[in-house]
Amino acid sequence: MIHRGTLAQRISLLAAAIAVITALLAGVLAISLISRTNADNARSTLSKLADAAKATADLGVSPEASQSRARQTLRGLKIQSVTVDANGKLAGANALGRASITTADVAQLLSGGEVSKQRSAAGQRVLIEGRPTRVGGIVLVQRRADATAFGDQVIRRVLLALVIGVVIAIALGVLVAQRISRPLRRTAQAAHALAAGHRDVAVSPEGPAEVAEVGSAVNMLASALTHSEARQREFLLSVSHELRTPLTAITGYAESLADGVVPAEQSPEIGAIMLTEAHRLNRLVADLLDLARLGAQEFRIDIMPVDLTELARAAAQVWLDRCRSAGVTFRLEAPDTAIWCETDPSRVRQILDGLFENALRVTPTGAPIVLAVRAEAVRAVGAEAGGAQPPKAPWSIVLEVRDGGPGLTDADLAVAFERSVLYERYRGIRRVGTGLGLAIVYGLAQRLGGTVQAGHSAEGGARFTVRLPVRPGSPIG
Repeated sequence: MIHRGTLAQRISLLAAAIAVITALLAGVLAISLISRTNADNARSTLSKLADAAKATADLGVSPEASQSRARQTLRGLKIQSVTVDANGKLAGANALGRASITTADVAQLLSGGEVSKQRSAAGQRVLIEGRPTRVGGIVLVQRRADATAFGDQVIRRVLLALVIGVVIAIALGVLVAQRISRPLRRTAQAAHALAAGHRDVAVSPEGPAEVAEVGSAVNMLASALTHSEARQREFLLSVSHELRTPLTAITGYAESLADGVVPAEQSPEIGAIMLTEAHRLNRLVADLLDLARLGAQEFRIDIMPVDLTELARAAAQVWLDRCRSAGVTFRLEAPDTAIWCETDPSRVRQILDGLFENALRVTPTGAPIVLAVRAEAVRAVGAEAGGAQPPKAPWSIVLEVRDGGPGLTDADLAVAFERSVLYERYRGIRRVGTGLGLAIVYGLAQRLGGTVQAGHSAEGGARFTVRLPVRPGSPIG
């Protein structure tokens, strides 16, 4: 396993490196500037003192006495004053002074020239300023360390300030790194919790904008996963709901054949019904395979010409037997002529089966279930109520399932097709399914370009009316 340093460690190291590099650069520049300025100021100051000493010596009544006073004054400043007489002899010079002043310096002073030099003498760096006088010359000698003592003290303070700044910068870098990495660690923990299957994960967006954005993204991911898994559960429930109807029909007829209660002359008819239901079951399984391959969440729609009268009769054959077994009266209201529509017959059967399943569940013994199919002219926009319909008005196909069950209240009608609303409202009061049947009916009707409405039936229960559009050029009957 590759060991990687934490973000806090890397930020801390980066802050420390930046602080040290910055301090080094600032220190080098500051020391260089201060040293150069300090040396220049020291030489300038010593030069001015030499000028002043010369003036004092030349203006005094007794040059020797004036030079003695000047020497005492300069000694307090750690400056050695050496006099040069007319014969080139040095007076007042100690070992450092004698080592610092050369014969060439004395000759230059006696010839009336000035001396301004910096050299090493007796193992020390010294500054030398000489001025000619009436009696010879005067030379000021000062150790460079004494001349730049104040500047060196400033340099030491600057270095101390830089060290303190580095320490403070590192400490602040550590604090900032911890502050930045803390929300990231929490976000990482939330991501691990999501991976472990927990969905009640919430990260408080905090820290810099980018870090807060990561936390918000994890929250959005948790919400998306929750929504996605809820849709997957609903999808599985809807699939099981759709598979149940053909399986129930096949199982019922298979049991009848196995028990020998089906007359021999009806076996071909029963076999044909079972084959039709098996084909429907195969279509549903094929849809599941399509969804698995394509990652889609919608059923495929295959539009073709369909005789809805014949489709309703085929559905009635299946549901007549199921209603009879439950003690419920089944009635089909369909015209003798064909009603053609461009639609998907399998999806229309799914709609009818969902409505039948819902009606049979709540309809009591002896009460009716009615399937009606008809073509209706759609009222033109702006037509007068009760007026004659224009001859070329558009048409719609109506499929209607009515029952004699307990029905729905006006409040139920508004939410009848919302998932699980009626299921939660009537659970424990009447028989309920999965809560998805009517939602599936609504979705399929929408996919087919139609509508579905809930209402009150004349039989005393609920009425569900599906309207499918007739495309231009399609025959009605």
